[in-house]
Amino acid sequence: MRTLVKLEITRTLRNKKFMFFTVLYPAALYLLISAGADGSTVGDTGLTFPLLYMVSMATFGAITAVLVGNSERIAKEREKGWVRQLRLTALPGHGYVVSKIASAAVVSLPSILIVFVVAAAGKGVRLDAWQWVALAAVIWAGSSVFAALGVALGYLVMGDAARPVVMIVYFGLSMLGGLWMPSAVFPQWLQNIAEYVPTHAYAALGQAIERGHAPGVKDAAILVFYLVVFSVAAAQLYRKDTKKA
Repeated sequence: MRTLVKLEITRTLRNKKFMFFTVLYPAALYLLISAGADGSTVGDTGLTFPLLYMVSMATFGAITAVLVGNSERIAKEREKGWVRQLRLTALPGHGYVVSKIASAAVVSLPSILIVFVVAAAGKGVRLDAWQWVALAAVIWAGSSVFAALGVALGYLVMGDAARPVVMIVYFGLSMLGGLWMPSAVFPQWLQNIAEYVPTHAYAALGQAIERGHAPGVKDAAILVFYLVVFSVAAAQLYRKDTKKA
């Protein structure tokens, strides 16, 4: 399993297109959208736009790494027979899933840190040391929810259907979760729905830390719920795929 983890990490780091959209694109998008933002607060969040959007783009980059990266690679490897070949080795069933999550985690952390550096250097965002550390830890750990979703999607669809399905889920969660624009500007009925979307809860944990508060229990509970749901779905789809092989 260690060998496969190293192989997955090496393959990920060599994929220049994936690395750009995962590591650099969120930071570039942050600078582009926050370019004309002033120091006024957004809605009733109590946070300025550069500060609020920093968490949004950090979570956006982490989700890109673990959701899009995992699901598309798994779907392609199933189609090409690579997963079936691995089942003929001594690799345990969970080893393949762990290797995917580990390789995605290696990429997701740099994407988070680069957004932080750009926000601090380019937009003058300032936080206490504990807030920077807590933000990085919470966003990185929370990405495991979407890593599980990525594995589930990778075993749910394959071939030409993989990319459009993943993109619909990816952009839908990003927009509804308020990662591209603050959910505070949504109509009230849409805000009520967005509160229970995993991406909204994910970003809300970071925003609480930015305000100097502990992450909300409700948001943490929502993420744990989705982690369980996505993990169970991934496990069932993996077993179903194994029976087909």
